[in-house]
Amino acid sequence: MIEVDRLEKTYGFARALKGISFSVRKGEVVGFLGPNGAGKSTTMKILTGYLLPTGGRATVDGLDVVERSLDVRRRIGYLPESTPLYAEMRVDEYLAFVAEIRGVPRDRRRSAIARAVELCGLTRVTGKDIFELSKGYRQRVGLAQAIVHEPPVLILDEPTSGLDPNQIVEVRKLIERLGEQHTVVLSTHYLQEVEKSCTRVIIVHQGQIVADGSREELIQRRPAGGLLARVRAPEAAVLAQCTELLPGCPTTVVERGDGSILYRIDVQGAKAPVEEAFARLVVKNGWDLLELHRERPSLEDVFRALTLGSEPEVARA
Repeated sequence: MIEVDRLEKTYGFARALKGISFSVRKGEVVGFLGPNGAGKSTTMKILTGYLLPTGGRATVDGLDVVERSLDVRRRIGYLPESTPLYAEMRVDEYLAFVAEIRGVPRDRRRSAIARAVELCGLTRVTGKDIFELSKGYRQRVGLAQAIVHEPPVLILDEPTSGLDPNQIVEVRKLIERLGEQHTVVLSTHYLQEVEKSCTRVIIVHQGQIVADGSREELIQRRPAGGLLARVRAPEAAVLAQCTELLPGCPTTVVERGDGSILYRIDVQGAKAPVEEAFARLVVKNGWDLLELHRERPSLEDVFRALTLGSEPEVARA
């Protein structure tokens, strides 16, 4: 549904995009992640015909975004970071206006608006002026204008920016529903949104794609974290013997409770398998071992590892 091939964008001497390439299949919900200034919004603006690329090529539904810009825009529903609303209009008037300028045939407008209102949960507020609505409802109106012409592709740039936690959950559920009927590209800073809503993750950093794959695929490519061990034994003895027998592997207390203590053993400096060494230590001392496993990296760990360095590290799944 979307093909991006060596896409570049330069602002003066600054290279916002450095030849990125990716594709999005029909029905996918793709999370487009990256720190501020990574190139996310620039990519979305090129896909929607708002900006011209400096180099490379992009297509939507097989149509070139430069050569067939108007046809591409007809196939896209776009919610930019700043929701484009006319606050003095009523919700129903605004959606009727958008449906008209989007070219929805007159005999289908009523049903198209009703579908958008139902999907976005706006039934109770259609007769209200937009300026009366909470920010969460205004964001819903923004999503409704993006889908009123029933486009195959939705491009959503920071759809939950500035919302409170309850509103974020509501909009996230809405995006999940929209993903059942549309191909969705979602740009966000909130990793929970991606984990809950997206089937695939693309991470961009300094104008380059540094990771592309499902959440599980990207996590599996990161090394396992420290060793977690829950033991029922004297704390001082555990810490002392770990320090003596596991050199280079600092041991710290994570939590205490129910007569047991959870320890974290840093395995970065290990010269031998730490699990085996710790298990022998438990048997030797007659301690009660209740839990022993490696920490599982999270999507946040992957994101930070790929975007905190000065030079992008590429990790493709």
